[in-house]
Amino acid sequence: MDYRTRIVSSLAEVGQPGWDGLVAAQDEANPFLSYAFLHALHESGSACAETGWQPHYLTVWQGQALVAALPLYQKFHSYGEYVFDWAWAEAYQRHGVPYYPKLLSAIPFTPVRGSRLLAVDAQARAALVAALQALQQDQEHEQQFSSTHVLYPPPEQAEALAEAGFLLRSGVQFHWHNEGYASFDEFAATLDRKKRKNILAERRKVSEQGVRFHRLRGADITEAHWRFFNRCYRHTYSDHYSTPYLNLDFFLRIGATMPQNLLLTVAQRDGHAIASSLTVYDRDTLYGRYWGALEHVPCLHFETAYYQPLEFCIEQKIAWFEGGAQGEHKMARGFLPQKTWSAHWLAHPGFYDAVEHFLQREEGGIDDYLGELNERNPFRDPPR
Repeated sequence: MDYRTRIVSSLAEVGQPGWDGLVAAQDEANPFLSYAFLHALHESGSACAETGWQPHYLTVWQGQALVAALPLYQKFHSYGEYVFDWAWAEAYQRHGVPYYPKLLSAIPFTPVRGSRLLAVDAQARAALVAALQALQQDQEHEQQFSSTHVLYPPPEQAEALAEAGFLLRSGVQFHWHNEGYASFDEFAATLDRKKRKNILAERRKVSEQGVRFHRLRGADITEAHWRFFNRCYRHTYSDHYSTPYLNLDFFLRIGATMPQNLLLTVAQRDGHAIASSLTVYDRDTLYGRYWGALEHVPCLHFETAYYQPLEFCIEQKIAWFEGGAQGEHKMARGFLPQKTWSAHWLAHPGFYDAVEHFLQREEGGIDDYLGELNERNPFRDPPR
């Protein structure tokens, strides 16, 4: 086929119709792959060269048509990824070998599974993988990369990358499944007695403090709401002595360009807003979550970031709630463990072999961990 490849440093070089048309052709698309979300990250300065996320998108064209693409970044650190390779970077440093820059395919700051090898058909996907192999093996490139990492691809894309020489790594997240519940109480009734009792007690503690909630969708979210949410978000990062990844400009941009995918939950007490959470959703899945609070109220985090979004899923008949990275505490709230994947290629033969052996050992530990988690299933009658 007459394909040509091109690296683009801005999605504006592709254009929204071409990019979103390609995303729409994927089996595992989600709002985080959209032009609106990714372009907002870049243009707001949240994910850009200055923050260590330099867009380096690999694209494949047939004539004037975009037929395949890989969301790709030059990374100069390992922050905001949620698949941790700090130990690998330290090993490189101990041996006097530079680990950064590296190539990373991921949605910045967002540990959500979804298509990474975007393509209109199998031939275009094969051309994309071949182009990626050529890019990472090009030692004459002005910027040599130690490695390439593809985070949270679906299993079939992980297997395709393994066939191309990538090493696969597994992880665990916790997802909630809507079994057709008519109400939150019906869902809670399916949990074992202790878990159900704890959830109801947590919700009661928040209610007894006089906290009430408003769920705002799309165009109902005003600039004042976004400014309040940004205050909460930044305040909570500050409380944890950390720096937030996102900024007000980003929130305003997605509020304007993808309102149909946004749910903002605001907690109020005595007529004053005190906390909020932001979740992203589509027809099948709600993804959580950014959150923040200006005041401490016992159990407020669970109500704002978990129970209110769960109620929304039940009301809107949304099948899945992906609760973000890590967190065994989610199991007590009905979230069950799911295996995730990442794929890794390292240019240095010695480190490639060492990481391969490490991942083989780690995989056994992940399988054991999943087995232990499944034995602690929180439901009275575990879902099949």
